[in-house]
Amino acid sequence: MVSLTHLEAALAAVDTEVKALLYNQSLSLTDKDEKMLPLLRESKVLKQAYEDLCYLRDNPPSSPSGCKAGNYRED
Repeated sequence: MVSLTHLEAALAAVDTEVKALLYNQSLSLTDKDEKMLPLLRESKVLKQAYEDLCYLRDNPPSSPSGCKAGNYRED
């Protein structure tokens, strides 16, 4: 899956940014916290998406017609 390689690259880029912030001696701890929080949130979302795609790759849906959640929705 090409998506997995893109997610791996994005995770590596975010990790590099986080490490750069950690090793930056000129920033105060408050500044580091403010800049790292969005990066850590992004990393969490990317990791979850990566895990979800890995699960779907390893366990494809058994139904050939896809998800049937819409059949049970009451409009």
